Amino acid sequence: MPGTRRLPTRDQLAAWRAFIETTELLRSRIGGRLHDETGLSPGDYSVMLALSEQPEMRSSDLAAHIGWERSRLSHHLGRMERRGLISREDCATDNRGSQVRLTPRGREAFEAATVPHLRAIRELFVDALTPEQIGAAAEIAGALRTRLKA
Repeated sequence: MPGTRRLPTRDQLAAWRAFIETTELLRSRIGGRLHDETGLSPGDYSVMLALSEQPEMRSSDLAAHIGWERSRLSHHLGRMERRGLISREDCATDNRGSQVRLTPRGREAFEAATVPHLRAIRELFVDALTPEQIGAAAEIAGALRTRLKA
């Protein structure tokens, strides 16, 4: 039919489901281990990782960097701030935003969580794949990212 898009085949849908279900299971297991071993959520770790790479960020830039909506980030930052992991100060150049940074307690928690988190990634992802499969996974992720950003 003119103007209609082709739908995925049965095999393509099976590949999609396998990809999504496995990705969700992997994220759940890694996130569960992170929380059990460090007390940090995957969201905490994402925020802390970004702030470890750039010690101070505007909240809107941080949201864009980690791919979250600003309202979701704002609520999450509030919880992290109450736990003493981050601090927020009004942004001098944008009266609607704030500057976010790790506190010393937050930096310490992030540093303490890094090795257990990387160990879980190694055990649950890296060790399950051959070097060729790791390369293919990176290539697939890159192709998807390129398509999604277009």
